[in-house]
Amino acid sequence: MSQKKTSRKILKWLNHIATTLLFVVLISMLFIVISSKASGGEPEIFGYQLKTVLSGSMEPDIQTGSIIAVKPGGDMTRFQEGDVITYMEEDQKLVTHRITEVIHSGDNVMYRTKGDNNDAVDAEPVLSENVVAEYKGFTIPYIGYIINFAQSQNGAFLLLIPGFLLLGYSAFIIWKAIREIEPANKGKTKSNEDQESLSSS
Repeated sequence: MSQKKTSRKILKWLNHIATTLLFVVLISMLFIVISSKASGGEPEIFGYQLKTVLSGSMEPDIQTGSIIAVKPGGDMTRFQEGDVITYMEEDQKLVTHRITEVIHSGDNVMYRTKGDNNDAVDAEPVLSENVVAEYKGFTIPYIGYIINFAQSQNGAFLLLIPGFLLLGYSAFIIWKAIREIEPANKGKTKSNEDQESLSSS
Protein backbone atom coordinates (compact mmCIF):
# COMPACT_ATOMS: atom_id res chain seq x y z
CA MET A 1 0.00 0.00 0.00
CA SER A 2 2.83 2.38 0.87
CA GLN A 3 4.40 1.83 -2.58
CA LYS A 4 1.08 2.61 -4.27
CA LYS A 5 0.71 5.80 -2.23
CA THR A 6 4.27 6.82 -3.10
CA SER A 7 3.63 6.16 -6.79
CA ARG A 8 0.44 8.21 -6.68
CA LYS A 9 2.25 11.09 -4.99
CA ILE A 10 4.99 10.99 -7.63
CA LEU A 11 2.44 10.96 -10.45
CA LYS A 12 0.57 13.82 -8.80
CA TRP A 13 3.76 15.90 -8.58
CA LEU A 14 4.64 15.08 -12.19
CA ASN A 15 1.17 16.23 -13.24
CA HIS A 16 1.61 19.52 -11.37
CA ILE A 17 5.08 20.06 -12.87
CA ALA A 18 3.86 19.31 -16.42
CA THR A 19 0.91 21.68 -16.03
CA THR A 20 3.11 24.44 -14.60
CA LEU A 21 5.69 24.09 -17.38
CA LEU A 22 3.04 24.21 -20.10
CA PHE A 23 1.46 27.27 -18.49
CA VAL A 24 4.81 29.07 -18.15
CA VAL A 25 5.74 28.31 -21.77
CA LEU A 26 2.36 29.51 -23.01
CA ILE A 27 2.45 32.77 -21.02
CA SER A 28 6.08 33.45 -21.95
CA MET A 29 5.46 32.93 -25.65
CA LEU A 30 2.33 35.09 -25.52
CA PHE A 31 4.27 37.86 -23.78
CA ILE A 32 7.07 37.73 -26.35
CA VAL A 33 4.75 37.91 -29.34
CA ILE A 34 2.36 40.54 -27.91
CA SER A 35 5.18 42.72 -26.58
CA SER A 36 7.01 42.54 -29.90
CA LYS A 37 3.92 43.50 -31.89
CA ALA A 38 3.04 46.34 -29.49
CA SER A 39 6.53 47.87 -29.57
CA GLY A 40 6.99 47.23 -33.28
CA GLY A 41 10.25 45.41 -32.66
CA GLU A 42 11.94 43.71 -29.75
CA PRO A 43 10.03 42.77 -26.57
CA GLU A 44 10.13 45.38 -23.80
CA ILE A 45 9.58 45.06 -20.05
CA PHE A 46 9.90 47.67 -17.26
CA GLY A 47 11.55 50.11 -19.65
CA TYR A 48 14.20 47.62 -20.78
CA GLN A 49 14.32 46.25 -24.31
CA LEU A 50 15.18 42.60 -24.85
CA LYS A 51 17.60 42.20 -27.73
CA THR A 52 18.60 38.95 -29.39
CA VAL A 53 22.33 38.30 -29.85
CA LEU A 54 23.11 36.05 -32.80
CA SER A 55 26.86 36.52 -33.05
CA GLY A 56 29.74 35.51 -30.81
CA SER A 57 31.61 38.83 -30.86
CA MET A 58 30.96 39.46 -27.14
CA GLU A 59 31.62 35.95 -25.85
CA PRO A 60 32.16 34.66 -23.23
CA ASP A 61 30.11 37.29 -21.33
CA ILE A 62 27.31 37.29 -23.93
CA GLN A 63 26.78 33.92 -25.57
CA THR A 64 25.49 33.45 -29.11
CA GLY A 65 21.72 33.01 -29.02
CA SER A 66 21.30 34.94 -25.77
CA ILE A 67 18.87 37.70 -25.00
CA ILE A 68 20.18 40.83 -23.29
CA ALA A 69 18.42 43.67 -21.49
CA VAL A 70 19.37 47.14 -22.71
CA LYS A 71 18.21 50.54 -21.43
CA PRO A 72 17.23 52.97 -24.21
CA GLY A 73 17.10 56.75 -23.90
CA GLY A 74 19.08 59.31 -21.98
CA ASP A 75 22.13 61.33 -22.93
CA MET A 76 24.01 59.24 -25.47
CA THR A 77 27.20 61.25 -24.93
CA ARG A 78 27.51 60.09 -21.31
CA PHE A 79 29.28 56.80 -21.90
CA GLN A 80 32.83 56.03 -20.86
CA GLU A 81 35.52 53.55 -21.79
CA GLY A 82 34.45 50.07 -20.71
CA ASP A 83 30.70 50.65 -21.11
CA VAL A 84 28.81 48.30 -23.39
CA ILE A 85 26.46 49.99 -25.85
CA THR A 86 24.00 48.93 -28.51
CA TYR A 87 24.22 51.04 -31.65
CA MET A 88 22.87 51.15 -35.20
CA GLU A 89 25.22 50.57 -38.10
CA GLU A 90 24.77 52.14 -41.54
CA ASP A 91 23.02 49.02 -42.84
CA GLN A 92 20.40 49.34 -40.03
CA LYS A 93 21.98 46.47 -38.15
CA LEU A 94 22.12 46.60 -34.36
CA VAL A 95 25.46 45.81 -32.71
CA THR A 96 26.36 45.51 -29.04
CA HIS A 97 30.06 46.14 -28.35
CA ARG A 98 32.29 47.58 -25.65
CA ILE A 99 33.68 51.12 -25.79
CA THR A 100 37.48 51.20 -25.96
CA GLU A 101 37.89 54.93 -26.50
CA VAL A 102 35.80 58.10 -26.30
CA ILE A 103 36.57 60.59 -29.08
CA HIS A 104 35.62 64.27 -28.83
CA SER A 105 35.56 66.05 -32.19
CA GLY A 106 34.21 69.59 -31.84
CA ASP A 107 30.61 69.27 -30.65
CA ASN A 108 30.47 65.62 -31.63
CA VAL A 109 31.15 62.62 -29.43
CA MET A 110 32.17 59.33 -31.00
CA TYR A 111 33.01 55.95 -29.55
CA ARG A 112 35.58 53.48 -30.73
CA THR A 113 34.20 50.02 -30.03
CA LYS A 114 35.28 46.41 -30.02
CA GLY A 115 33.71 43.04 -29.46
CA ASP A 116 35.29 41.30 -26.46
CA ASN A 117 35.88 38.21 -28.60
CA ASN A 118 37.24 40.12 -31.61
CA ASP A 119 40.95 40.59 -32.30
CA ALA A 120 40.67 44.19 -33.50
CA VAL A 121 38.60 47.28 -32.83
CA ASP A 122 35.69 48.04 -35.14
CA ALA A 123 36.62 49.77 -38.38
CA GLU A 124 34.51 52.89 -37.89
CA PRO A 125 33.86 54.88 -34.70
CA VAL A 126 30.24 55.16 -33.58
CA LEU A 127 28.52 58.55 -33.52
CA SER A 128 26.74 59.17 -30.23
CA GLU A 129 23.47 59.80 -32.08
CA ASN A 130 23.65 56.25 -33.47
CA VAL A 131 23.68 54.74 -29.98
CA VAL A 132 20.25 53.35 -29.10
CA ALA A 133 20.76 51.80 -25.67
CA GLU A 134 23.18 50.72 -22.94
CA TYR A 135 23.71 47.10 -22.00
CA LYS A 136 23.00 46.59 -18.29
CA GLY A 137 24.66 43.22 -17.73
CA PHE A 138 21.51 41.07 -17.79
CA THR A 139 21.62 38.13 -20.19
CA ILE A 140 19.88 34.77 -20.58
CA PRO A 141 21.61 32.19 -22.81
CA TYR A 142 19.88 30.54 -25.81
CA ILE A 143 16.48 32.21 -25.31
CA GLY A 144 17.21 34.48 -28.28
CA TYR A 145 16.72 31.60 -30.68
CA ILE A 146 13.25 31.01 -29.23
CA ILE A 147 12.32 34.70 -29.45
CA ASN A 148 13.40 34.92 -33.07
CA PHE A 149 11.38 31.83 -33.88
CA ALA A 150 8.33 33.07 -31.95
CA GLN A 151 8.37 36.31 -33.95
CA SER A 152 8.25 34.42 -37.25
CA GLN A 153 5.00 33.30 -38.89
CA ASN A 154 5.72 29.64 -38.19
CA GLY A 155 6.60 30.45 -34.59
CA ALA A 156 3.38 32.40 -34.04
CA PHE A 157 1.43 29.41 -35.36
CA LEU A 158 3.32 26.96 -33.13
CA LEU A 159 2.58 29.26 -30.19
CA LEU A 160 -0.87 27.68 -30.20
CA ILE A 161 0.57 24.22 -29.45
CA PRO A 162 1.31 24.80 -25.72
CA GLY A 163 -2.17 26.29 -25.38
CA PHE A 164 -3.84 23.26 -26.97
CA LEU A 165 -1.70 20.91 -24.85
CA LEU A 166 -2.68 22.77 -21.70
CA LEU A 167 -6.37 22.73 -22.62
CA GLY A 168 -6.23 19.04 -23.51
CA TYR A 169 -4.45 18.20 -20.28
CA SER A 170 -6.96 20.22 -18.25
CA ALA A 171 -9.85 18.43 -19.98
CA PHE A 172 -8.25 15.07 -19.17
CA ILE A 173 -7.86 15.98 -15.48
CA ILE A 174 -11.51 17.14 -15.29
CA TRP A 175 -12.72 13.94 -17.02
CA LYS A 176 -10.64 11.83 -14.65
CA ALA A 177 -12.00 13.67 -11.60
CA ILE A 178 -15.60 13.20 -12.81
CA ARG A 179 -15.00 9.46 -13.28
CA GLU A 180 -13.70 9.19 -9.71
CA ILE A 181 -16.65 11.14 -8.30
CA GLU A 182 -19.36 9.12 -10.10
CA PRO A 183 -18.61 5.73 -8.43
CA ALA A 184 -18.51 7.46 -5.03
CA ASN A 185 -21.92 9.05 -5.66
CA LYS A 186 -23.35 5.73 -6.85
CA GLY A 187 -22.05 4.07 -3.69
CA LYS A 188 -23.68 6.73 -1.51
CA THR A 189 -26.97 6.44 -3.39
CA LYS A 190 -27.04 2.65 -3.02
CA SER A 191 -26.23 2.92 0.68
CA ASN A 192 -29.08 5.41 1.19
CA GLU A 193 -31.50 3.13 -0.69
CA ASP A 194 -30.49 0.15 1.46
CA GLN A 195 -31.04 2.20 4.62
CA GLU A 196 -34.46 3.30 3.42
CA SER A 197 -35.49 -0.27 2.59
CA LEU A 198 -34.38 -1.44 6.04
CA SER A 199 -36.28 1.35 7.80
CA SER A 200 -39.48 0.65 5.82
CA SER A 201 -39.34 -3.06 6.61
